[in-house]
Amino acid sequence: MRMHAVWKTRAVLLAMILAFSLSSKKVEKLGDTYQIVLPVLALGCSAVNGQAVDFFVRYWVQWGIVHGSKAALGDAKINQRPNGNYSGMPSGHTATAVLGASNLVHECLTGSPWVKGVVILTAGFVGGSRIESEAHTIWQVLAGALVGWLTERAFRKMSPLAWMRQARQWLAARFGRGQA
Repeated sequence: MRMHAVWKTRAVLLAMILAFSLSSKKVEKLGDTYQIVLPVLALGCSAVNGQAVDFFVRYWVQWGIVHGSKAALGDAKINQRPNGNYSGMPSGHTATAVLGASNLVHECLTGSPWVKGVVILTAGFVGGSRIESEAHTIWQVLAGALVGWLTERAFRKMSPLAWMRQARQWLAARFGRGQA
């Protein structure tokens, strides 16, 4: 049974307000909080809509891309954070927040432009908090936003699990590994 759109909107807005109320008012800590809140709300909404597995797979694909990129870039200048540390490209906080926000906007908050705006601005705030705390450059944040958004919007005609099954079958046929 689908939860009514008004109740979804109210639940998301209440969770966003509670997160703000209970979090430290320092920019970095608020960003840390919303980096968790947005995808958790998206997972909850996906579960209500019967799409939790698809969201979970998208989340892990995004996580793999972010951390795989950081590892592959190693000591490259583009991977250096403003504070001198490495593993900065792309911003994982931003990717995760944007993944959650995009899912909420497209799958949960279908009838509420104001709450959609709050969710989008909150994801942007997470990215800004990473720049403010000198954890990432603007380019690392923008790359994270792009990874989060593209990963969330991918696989829309077919579930991620079905896509992975087809990819495995294609690879098995292409490289002669027999049945996938």
